[in-house]
Amino acid sequence: MARAAIPRVRAVVQRVSRAKVDVDSETVGAIDAGLCVLLSVGPSDDASVAHRFAGRIATLRIFPDPDGRMNLDLAAAGGAVLVVSQFTLHADTSRGHRPSFIRAAPPERAAELYQAFVAALRELGHHVETGRFGAHMAVDLVNDGPVTLVLTSGEPDWPADAG
Repeated sequence: MARAAIPRVRAVVQRVSRAKVDVDSETVGAIDAGLCVLLSVGPSDDASVAHRFAGRIATLRIFPDPDGRMNLDLAAAGGAVLVVSQFTLHADTSRGHRPSFIRAAPPERAAELYQAFVAALRELGHHVETGRFGAHMAVDLVNDGPVTLVLTSGEPDWPADAG
């Protein structure tokens, strides 16, 4: 039996009316309306994957247009992004009761690609706030909708004419 490919970058993307992240009771990143992105990097990822994934997330049409339909992307909605590192998205829970995290990238590599993802969003012109990589963080957000998407960079490209 063939072993399934290990997913690459993973993200939980939430449309929020506000979000912030605290480290040691100090706010290190905060936004009003926009996206909260929990991001995990896999061991086979590289900077090109991080850049492509940033573009995909920034162009998700999940914000309401004047008619209330999810039809606007981040730029059209005028939103910001809060990016929080979340290696636990690569947890393997298939055996026992304690998750294994061997499918997540090593911390040094993950930090590098986390920063590449953030830089790519900024290069696209978005206001980006972050948590503190590797720190114990408290994330506080108000999910707007609620709208929550789970994305993996291993998904096929989207057709140009996809709704």
